[in-house]
Amino acid sequence: MKAMMLTGIRRMQMQEIPKPEVRHGLDVLVKVGAVGICGSDAHYYTWGRIGSQAVNYPFTVGHECAGIVEGVGTHVTRVRPGDRVFVEPAMPCGKCDQCLSGRPHTCRNIRFLGCPGQADGCLSEFIVMPEECCFPLRGGTRLEYAALAEPLSVGLYSASLFARTKGATVGILGAGPIGLSVLLSSVRDGAKTIFVTDKLDERVRLAETRGAAWAGNPTNTDIVRDIRNAEPLLLDVVFECCGEQEALDQAVEILKPGGTLMVVGIPEPDRISFNIETLRRKEIGIQNVRRQNGCVRPALDCIENGEVAVDFMVTHRFSLDRAREAFDLVSDHADGVLKAMVMM
Repeated sequence: MKAMMLTGIRRMQMQEIPKPEVRHGLDVLVKVGAVGICGSDAHYYTWGRIGSQAVNYPFTVGHECAGIVEGVGTHVTRVRPGDRVFVEPAMPCGKCDQCLSGRPHTCRNIRFLGCPGQADGCLSEFIVMPEECCFPLRGGTRLEYAALAEPLSVGLYSASLFARTKGATVGILGAGPIGLSVLLSSVRDGAKTIFVTDKLDERVRLAETRGAAWAGNPTNTDIVRDIRNAEPLLLDVVFECCGEQEALDQAVEILKPGGTLMVVGIPEPDRISFNIETLRRKEIGIQNVRRQNGCVRPALDCIENGEVAVDFMVTHRFSLDRAREAFDLVSDHADGVLKAMVMM
């Protein structure tokens, strides 16, 4: 089969590799139909690593996907050949202390699609996944929109971790697919007022059409001043969704005493810092967000029943042999890209 593989920093090459086979009773062979390019994929493309997870070339990335079942193992009952499915990229062991305590997303032995040292990604014609990772689509949702259940599930999980979104004043710093998913989730959960920032004007404008009461570009305005003026008592929660030190500093400034900082974005540096005096005096709580936990089916339901519209996120489509163009586009934030999809 064909797979588009990373071969170096900002280098990709189409290669012929063996087609995966159904070897175990719970295996599902999926013909990949749509792959969304995530910011973490772009990190591997431009930096070759995220933290300690370094690419050993050649390597296939990609973890946001949907496709059609082509074959199943003898014990599979959840799906059958011909079914259209969303693929959950996380493969927990189900046996460790984390899995047994309801935290499979922090499984000690987790394997994740497109994560170096764990599992090859889905930027290929076929993948084999465990049955539990294959969620049948219930309606006629297009595969590229179903693939958006991955970022949306992160948004739903992030909002659920705060747990007090209804009636809250909310800040979202970074309006890429994850930040917008948090926005959509916060609107759904009944947030009182939502403030959004991004350095791309088109994303600022988009946030205003999707439920933000105020949106601004920190390169053009003093967003701390503007938010303080609009909400003198400051914000209950801020979701940092861009992985920038500047945004983390802004988050602490716009949070009210006793507020909560949700760290959703993935910084490129290995270390970040805070003004400890401000953090301490305000008694700011910090909650890291690790992917999603139990939110895939709810995200799919929101998409399939029309409760949350996500189709606007898909701004560009590419064939597999043009995947490098998609990665350049996403990495450079060019041409108003929000979500680039590779269509098989």
